Amino acid sequence: MSGGTRVFIGIGTVVNVATVLVGSVLGVLVGHRLSHRTRDLVTDAIGLVTLLIAISSALTVGQKALSDAVGSSAPVLIVLGAMLIGGIIGSLLRIEQRLEGFGAWMQHRFDRGEGEGKFVEGFVSASMVFCVGPLTFLGALSDGLGRGADQLFLKAVLDGFTSIAFAASFGWGVAASALVVLVVQGSMTAIGAVLGDVLPDAHVTALGATGGVMLIGVALRLLKIKQVAVADLLPALIVAPLLVQLLVVIRN
Repeated sequence: MSGGTRVFIGIGTVVNVATVLVGSVLGVLVGHRLSHRTRDLVTDAIGLVTLLIAISSALTVGQKALSDAVGSSAPVLIVLGAMLIGGIIGSLLRIEQRLEGFGAWMQHRFDRGEGEGKFVEGFVSASMVFCVGPLTFLGALSDGLGRGADQLFLKAVLDGFTSIAFAASFGWGVAASALVVLVVQGSMTAIGAVLGDVLPDAHVTALGATGGVMLIGVALRLLKIKQVAVADLLPALIVAPLLVQLLVVIRN
């Protein structure tokens, strides 16, 4: 397994929930004093470190467990095939568009202009931003698979600063979104833990390497270089282990 930061499975979500809560408190108290330039600089720094972790994860494609199972020339082709097939599936299903549409629908559904409207808008907006991004799924799965929580730690920092900005505008509804983060990421981490117990090392390695390539897309978005539709690539996380299994069957 990867040598990423690891204390116990689920630590990434615990830290993420804590940063959202702390950021919300700071946002209510002093968030209006944080300049846009400072927030942009923090996002750029997180984007660069995300790129570093993404490259490290992608390079696990060369691990012995995978090459022994499918042959030395196949691992990169497996990641490529998973990205292409997964991207086509995700594009046809319009995953990115549907996630964005769901967030917009939730926002309009609950913002009724009543007294509690500001609280609810803050809760819904923050929940969507914190939970529908690709990094939520990639990081939680990686944590559950036992490959480290580095991705969720990065997300936690980003969410912390975002919650400061949100809470400065919407108040305590942003803090309530921490419960959604706990449920969504906790569930994805549990799924990752189950997969880690069921899938052989070669399949987990292919999944992790594919996730690393997708994480590069997240970094490009954070750095405002290219708005890669990373959510449309999420099916690749299912396709990669399937391709490994197909090659294992063929070789045997």
